[in-house]
Amino acid sequence: MKALVVVDYQVDFVDGALGFPGAEKLEPVILEKIGECRRNGGQVIFTLDTHGIDYLSTAEGRKLPVVHCVKGTPGHGLYGKTAQAVNPEDIVIEKPTFGSLELADLLRRMAPDEVELCGLVTDICVISNAIIAKAALPESRVVVDSAACAAADPQAHARALDVMRGVQIDVL
Repeated sequence: MKALVVVDYQVDFVDGALGFPGAEKLEPVILEKIGECRRNGGQVIFTLDTHGIDYLSTAEGRKLPVVHCVKGTPGHGLYGKTAQAVNPEDIVIEKPTFGSLELADLLRRMAPDEVELCGLVTDICVISNAIIAKAALPESRVVVDSAACAAADPQAHARALDVMRGVQIDVL
């Protein structure tokens, strides 16, 4: 079985507080991956970067002082047609930081043969969750499609992909 993890494809990362040009172009690729995963009997998992109104007083907020993905705001929601693509059988994980230990626990219980990750942002949340997935499932294939994730800085995107290759994550 395959699990597809759509990482933080949220309004604030596409065209909101931390949005950047080109992030919106991932949507058709992500939607195709969601459809393909479902057609093949896989499990779709969405992660949502989730903060409170106290964000600026958190450790992350002190180092990245841009309020974003506050629960209950439009920026917290999934972007565009991706928001409409969520089905009742999908799993949605709200995570308070870059990587999700809840995702690791879920993946261990599910024990998929393959985990594919896509979404935003390559050099922060995608890499964090890909490495967590690989640690949770060392014998499963963990995949990141370079055309299905992005970062505001193309060099940071490329560096993150190189790091993932180094820890035996398959980068397409």
